Amino acid sequence: MTKHPRRLIGHRGACAERPENTIESFQRAVDVGVDVLETDVHMTSDGVIVVCHDVDGARAANVCEFIAECDFGRVQRWDAGWGYVDASGTRPFAGKGLRVPTLDELLTTFPEVRLNIDVKQRTPTMVEPLLDLLARHDAASRVTLASFHGAVIRDIRRRGYGGETVLARDEVMALIAAPSIMSRAIRFGGDTVQVPLRAGLFDLSSCKFIDKCHAFGLRVDYWTINDPIVTDVLLERGADGVISDDPAGLTSAFARHR
Repeated sequence: MTKHPRRLIGHRGACAERPENTIESFQRAVDVGVDVLETDVHMTSDGVIVVCHDVDGARAANVCEFIAECDFGRVQRWDAGWGYVDASGTRPFAGKGLRVPTLDELLTTFPEVRLNIDVKQRTPTMVEPLLDLLARHDAASRVTLASFHGAVIRDIRRRGYGGETVLARDEVMALIAAPSIMSRAIRFGGDTVQVPLRAGLFDLSSCKFIDKCHAFGLRVDYWTINDPIVTDVLLERGADGVISDDPAGLTSAFARHR
């Protein structure tokens, strides 16, 4: 059975402390010691791949415009600090000059850091320009690709992407249904399972599920985990990683399980 490295994964950087998916958020996550930066990508109308979770700027930047309908210059004028609201209900980063970064900028700024990239956009397809960009950076060895759209992640694999990929939703359901005794006969297309603690009636945080993932040669990461006690339990059960908004709060739990 393959031994998988433990990974503390910063969800959109360290978005509990900094505006999500900004260079400032990613830098904070790196500073507190994450193993992986998790992020999301879309593509502008002029073909620039940008780092943003939503299809538009309404929640993160107070701009009701769709990324796919804007050129990059337009998206660069958005205030990426506006969406962060602190415990007092204020917006301390609004108007501070934070911008939506490009994936090229992210790869260049953190050349040694692993990335977990969720490909959000389905149409128009961005798979080919994304893979071309990763190839230019020679980044496949440090980039895990994921997508909620099964067709997108399977297209990535068909095009021969050499890095890790995450199982699509339907593949996770097939994994849940598959008997562990078939682990030598069945091979899933991806390398990693990334799931919440529960999916409907299914407890995905159990030792049984984690052991099944490992029997099929898959690593298993959990999202979105901000509680150090829950993190400790998951790592004790054999989980390989957690995706967290607040990675600084989980570093002690990870240190106990390294």
